Amino acid sequence: MFNEKEVEWGKLGFAYVKADYNYVSCYKDGKWDDGKLVKENTLTISNGSTALHYGQQCFEGLKAYRAKDGSVQLFRPDQNAKRMIKSCQKLLMPEFPVERFIDACIQTVKANERFIPPYGSGATLYLRPFMIGVGDNVGVRPAEEYIFSIFVTPVGPYFKAGLSPVNFITSDYDRAAPAGTGAVKVGGNYAASLESHLLAAKQGYADCIYLDPATHTKIEEVGAANFFGITKDDKFVTPLSPSILPSITKYSLLHVAKEYLKMPTEERDCYIDKIDEFKEAGACGTAAVITPIGGISHKGKLHVFYSEKEVGPVTRKLYDTLFGIQMGDIEAPEGWIVKVM
Repeated sequence: MFNEKEVEWGKLGFAYVKADYNYVSCYKDGKWDDGKLVKENTLTISNGSTALHYGQQCFEGLKAYRAKDGSVQLFRPDQNAKRMIKSCQKLLMPEFPVERFIDACIQTVKANERFIPPYGSGATLYLRPFMIGVGDNVGVRPAEEYIFSIFVTPVGPYFKAGLSPVNFITSDYDRAAPAGTGAVKVGGNYAASLESHLLAAKQGYADCIYLDPATHTKIEEVGAANFFGITKDDKFVTPLSPSILPSITKYSLLHVAKEYLKMPTEERDCYIDKIDEFKEAGACGTAAVITPIGGISHKGKLHVFYSEKEVGPVTRKLYDTLFGIQMGDIEAPEGWIVKVM
């Protein structure tokens, strides 16, 4: 039983904790129902559901933050809603409207207020909206019925080290095809990453670096996160590719680098054989925000960036600024923050 008065919030890992309520809305006969909050954390579906057999499902990840004044806020939920719509369009699933997506997030957070970590703990409330194709099906075709749901869980850092450098190794495997589903957030991309992640972990690395599937010469993603590098002349650079998931955190960092830190920014190819152009590097995403990259091992050689033990100064500024915005300590760009309570 979860007791918020006894939780050591600062020691939370990135793990599932059953909350009090989940949001569920069902699509049938061409329309979504009104949706509701339920106490059950299970779903009963047909054994013919397309989500089970053909991977017709997608998901999102975002967080709720407790600010210093005790208020609670969401960070750019409209961007998660829009990205989920793109995922749905790719997999021929019905769109869940942006306004309803945000309202569902707000309802779910309010109903689980006791699970929101306190300000200053370093922990947050993670939201996992998802959609699955359900119903009695057997042929390879889109389902006629769907479930949209949201669950929440309080989390600490995604990587146990927190904001500390970790090393990665390039993988010979691909997480997505050049013209496949790499740019949308669907489960198949993550299923394709499980083996390569295990291989990297067995060799002592935090995760693997995926290179472009067409030529294996350019950095694309870092495990389940996007890559960025800081050049020796202080330019923020991140890869651009049709098979990379467009990270909301990455695009937020691009804005922070340009508008807050007054740095030049670029989205372009990042060749693995030219990573010595970067003095610092990192992985970014909702779960970890930023994970500094100490070094990347490629073809048996480890290239170290700023340090394997210390966070680089630019990476630290980027993290502090973005996390400060998310926590309400630094003024956010217009539209980035949605107040929950």
